[in-house]
Amino acid sequence: MTIIARPERVDGRDEHALKCTQDIEEHEEHQYLKLIRRVLDAGDIRPDRTGTGTLSIFAPPSLRFSLANSTLPLLTTKRTFQRGIIEELLWFIHGSTDSTLLTKKGVKIWDGNGSRAFLDSRGLHHRRTGDLGPVYGFQWRHFGAEYVDCDKDYMGQGVDQLRECIEKIKSNPTDRRIILSAWNPKDIPQMALPPCHMICQFYVSLPPPSSPLSKPRLSCLMYQRSADLGLGIPFNIASYALLTHMISHVTDTEAHELIIQLGDAHVYRDHVEALEEQLKREPRGFPTLKWAREGIEDIEDFVYDDFLVEKYDPHPAIAMKMSV
Repeated sequence: MTIIARPERVDGRDEHALKCTQDIEEHEEHQYLKLIRRVLDAGDIRPDRTGTGTLSIFAPPSLRFSLANSTLPLLTTKRTFQRGIIEELLWFIHGSTDSTLLTKKGVKIWDGNGSRAFLDSRGLHHRRTGDLGPVYGFQWRHFGAEYVDCDKDYMGQGVDQLRECIEKIKSNPTDRRIILSAWNPKDIPQMALPPCHMICQFYVSLPPPSSPLSKPRLSCLMYQRSADLGLGIPFNIASYALLTHMISHVTDTEAHELIIQLGDAHVYRDHVEALEEQLKREPRGFPTLKWAREGIEDIEDFVYDDFLVEKYDPHPAIAMKMSV
């Protein structure tokens, strides 16, 4: 248990119904740990695409993480693969769909889905190894464009949803359509793997003129249809937190909150033992995110070395097999 001062809303009302008082409140990571416990204890036994088998529940309560004061909700009850999270996010942002670009950087999380055997199993015999099809980054940057292969230059083709979101946050922050979608039914047959984290919406809280706060606050709500609690969700929490921090930096807003709503929340049967070990651990303080360079104005200008994760003191890593 930690003591946390709850931030005050800029409109004069108290956030979470309490005003700037110190309350005993659980570490935010306990939301994740309690969800795992619930799935292990009461989840339905279900078959799945990979043949591994899962324990699953549907539509659990949302997970909410504060991003205030540069907080990065990087889980602490096991060490996460920071470099993999950052490099994959930059790969998405650049619209890349070639998994070999990540492999060359030592990030092999897409190798299984980009293998010759896996692509052939999806009927994608014409694709070279590593060509994942029009997955996340393609939809973020070129939604609606005709996909040929991962080597083609799609500059100017399709809808650049990421740029549109950034421009709306800058020019029309109360817009209710600041949405980034990776779910494109037309393109799903061409994808090595349909998107699990499929849509997010950004929300800007504007301070009133009398407020001492100088910047609007940026929050992100993400919906994930399929959630691997052991391996995937720690990545996804950190990735969308980083994305929100990046967008807040280039839009001159303050990152405020990340909310994640899950559909099928599941534990793979071969992760149960490892997760039982993780549940014995007590969360530690979340790290903070700093930028190595100030004044980055374009989302595409971020590079790996710009991300400085400070005060990250996790428990040791726990090995879990990725089901493909």
